[in-house]
Amino acid sequence: CVSLVTSFSFGSLRPFVRSLRAFCRAAGGVGCVVWDAALVLAKFLETGAFPFARRRVLELGAGTGAVGIMAATLGANVTVTDLEELQELLLINIENNKHLVTGSVRAKVLKWGEDVTEFQPPPDYILMADCIYYEESLEPLLKTLKDLTGPDTRVLCCYEQRTMGKNPEIERKYFELLQKDFELERIPLDRHDEEYRSADIHIVSIHRNNKNKMPIAAFGTVGSALPPSPQNQALDVILSSCQDCFDHFGVN
Repeated sequence: CVSLVTSFSFGSLRPFVRSLRAFCRAAGGVGCVVWDAALVLAKFLETGAFPFARRRVLELGAGTGAVGIMAATLGANVTVTDLEELQELLLINIENNKHLVTGSVRAKVLKWGEDVTEFQPPPDYILMADCIYYEESLEPLLKTLKDLTGPDTRVLCCYEQRTMGKNPEIERKYFELLQKDFELERIPLDRHDEEYRSADIHIVSIHRNNKNKMPIAAFGTVGSALPPSPQNQALDVILSSCQDCFDHFGVN
C-alpha cells in the first residue's frame, strides 16, 4: 500500500520551506521509507552551503527520492536512481512535487556495480543518504562512485551512525576502502540545518583524490561520535507514515 504524507507542526519549529509531499510504502524494503539521514541531508541542501542552480545532480539509492527532489526545487537538473522496483514510487513522488521544481527531475534505474555510460558525463553532485547499510553492497557502491565521478564531482554522503550488530564494521570498511580513491571531509554539525540535525547523523563531503596531495589523515574517526547536539533538536517533519523518523529526534 501507499500512504499520503502530510505536513506536521510541532510547537514553534519551522516547517520545510518547501513542503515536499512524499509517499512511502508500508512494505517493500529499506528503499520504501524516508530515513532520518535523508531528512537531514535534504534540509542541509536547503541551507545554501553548496550551489545547486543549473547543476547536474545524481542521487544514488534514492528510495522515495526526497533528497533529489529537494535539489530539483533548488534549481538543479536531477536524476534520482534506484532499482527497478522503486521506479513507480519515485515517479509518484516526482509527479506530486513537480509544481515545486525549478530545475528538472527524472527517475532512472541504476544497479550499483553495473554500467553507468548513460549517466555520463560526470555530474556536479552525487547525493547519498543512508546507503552504507549492507556489507555485500559496499564494493558495488564504491565501483559506481568511481565510475560516475569526475575531478570536479562532489559527493554528499549522509548516514546514520549505527552501533548494533555488524554496522560499525561495515562503516569502518566502507570509509577505509573509499579513502583509496577519494578525499573526505566531515561537515561539522553546526553547519547542518539548525533544527534538522542529530549527533549520530553525519554528512561527509567526498571528491576524487588529488594524486599530488597526501590522503586526509585520521579520517577513520568518521564513525566516532560527534559532540552531543543541543537537546530537543526535534523535527517538524513531513512524513506521517514514517513514525521512526519522529522517534529518532524525540518528537512525541
